[in-house]
Amino acid sequence: MPLIYIVEDDEPIRTELAQVLARNGYETAWCADFGAVVDDIAAADPDLVLLDLTLPGTDGQFVCRELRERSQVPIIVLTSRVTEIDEVMSMTMGADDFVPKPYSSRVLVARIQALLRRASAAPERSVVAHNGVEVDLARSVASANGRQVELTKNEMRILALLINHAGTIVSREAIMRDLWDSDAFVDDNTLTVNINRLRNTLEKIGVTGYLSTHRGRGYSV
Repeated sequence: MPLIYIVEDDEPIRTELAQVLARNGYETAWCADFGAVVDDIAAADPDLVLLDLTLPGTDGQFVCRELRERSQVPIIVLTSRVTEIDEVMSMTMGADDFVPKPYSSRVLVARIQALLRRASAAPERSVVAHNGVEVDLARSVASANGRQVELTKNEMRILALLINHAGTIVSREAIMRDLWDSDAFVDDNTLTVNINRLRNTLEKIGVTGYLSTHRGRGYSV
């Protein structure tokens, strides 16, 4: 049974989340000390983290960044801070998804299910490559110019999808379906944030201009 770790200081919301998740077949855990959130998550070794941004004594975005530096556990930001900058910053810090409060239980569970499926899916091929860029799907690492950089799960899936369709334009809708199993629940801006984050990651290994944007159509390599 997958374990979902809830980082939420509002007890009624936390209790409601735990009940929703239990009804859908998930175990839950949560932290008692918000001064050691990342350590508590690491000790619990969950399958996915639900992370609020407004926390006592800290900010969820900093927690997200520190957690992402230590782990590739899937992270869904679940918050009432719903400005565009909050979403952009959360995705930049390493979140895999962003769900605003008040949330729909059905949508949240669908997002969790999709993210867990992506996290557990075994890649069909261990390595894909195109035009000097190689992606090791088993290790979630991109290589080019004799250098390597670790990819987040979303970065890896986007890059692998584009490489597997090299020379053709992959629509935004197709990428969103691959990432989230449905484009119905996803803010279009979330994909843009993920694409920009992938570009920034590739620049760390000297790869610039690799992803091409085709306005109104999609992306290609």
